[in-house]
Amino acid sequence: MSQELVEDIAELVSCESPSGDVEAVTSCADLVDGLAVRRIGAKAERIVVEGRPHLRWRFGTPRVVLVGHLDTVWPVGTLARWPFEIAGDRMTGPGVFDMKAGLVQLFAALQVQDDLDGIAILVTSDEEVGSTTSQELIETTCRGARAALVLEPSADGALKVARKGVGMFTVDVHGRAAHAGLEPHNGVNATVESAHQILTIAALARPEDGTTVTPTVMTSGTTSNTVPAQARLSVDVRAETTAEMGRVEAALQSLSPQLPGAAVKTVAVSVRQPLERAMSSELFERVNRLAADLGLPSLEGVSVGGGSDGNITAGLGVPTLDGLGAVGANAHAEGEWASTSALPQRTALVAALVRDLLRESA
Repeated sequence: MSQELVEDIAELVSCESPSGDVEAVTSCADLVDGLAVRRIGAKAERIVVEGRPHLRWRFGTPRVVLVGHLDTVWPVGTLARWPFEIAGDRMTGPGVFDMKAGLVQLFAALQVQDDLDGIAILVTSDEEVGSTTSQELIETTCRGARAALVLEPSADGALKVARKGVGMFTVDVHGRAAHAGLEPHNGVNATVESAHQILTIAALARPEDGTTVTPTVMTSGTTSNTVPAQARLSVDVRAETTAEMGRVEAALQSLSPQLPGAAVKTVAVSVRQPLERAMSSELFERVNRLAADLGLPSLEGVSVGGGSDGNITAGLGVPTLDGLGAVGANAHAEGEWASTSALPQRTALVAALVRDLLRESA
């Protein structure tokens, strides 16, 4: 099985699929659909949102949902200098670890099931940019399920039992234009108003509680001799608890202008609630018991700052276990790699977990 898995992974990695290139992710979606036909004999339901394809398979009423994504952070052309390669136990190439190897493992784990009734599969194409077009699909598919299993990569084999919530916000500041030299007093300076807001926003952080609030990209003004009438600020929020995410979001929505005549409006671009340990603990205990049954070493559970679609499923109240995909390292970095020897072991573990959950919830 290991060689077959490697060949499938090589095919997916060799189809570049950066999130922002709809044509590229569509080509990769075609390959993933073909992989599913070979492995489980079923074509996907293709859901296109704002021109972007997402793939879903449903067999009966979903009790166990397997979740993955086909988009990567690597631009088209990366393969020319960094093709898929194998050196010893390591497969390398753009997206091999995050998370094309995990997609192959997902379908291989389902291929050995006696019956797919009760299973749903979601493969999205915008996870790396916040799941803005797929979040509703994830929610409608997973709501009420017994478990969500996320085939994101597993750094050094550890499962992700907790993830910080991730909120992406924009703050739009409206002022009034005027000539900066002749009559600046007639303007309302959106850049100055933004400076006030940036300090207020940054002060919302509570590092002692694991909450970071980071103003990031800012644009303002049109010409160097005009009082800026418009500005836009991006804000990145990370929080360990739903309560903290709610506190920060409420504060951002209640920002008030400091300059007379200015206006401020906050828009939530994407909000993924935290995956708290309470949502993963039972599944983590279960998978460790199954690992022992398979003669595999016990698994470590870690808490991480990055978000995934597991945040969305956990936010629905669905028990969620993340990091069930490839074993390796260096996600989003040059030289990301996945272990070839771990492929059959992790595939067998996911297969056992799916089988166990379906048997219990039948």
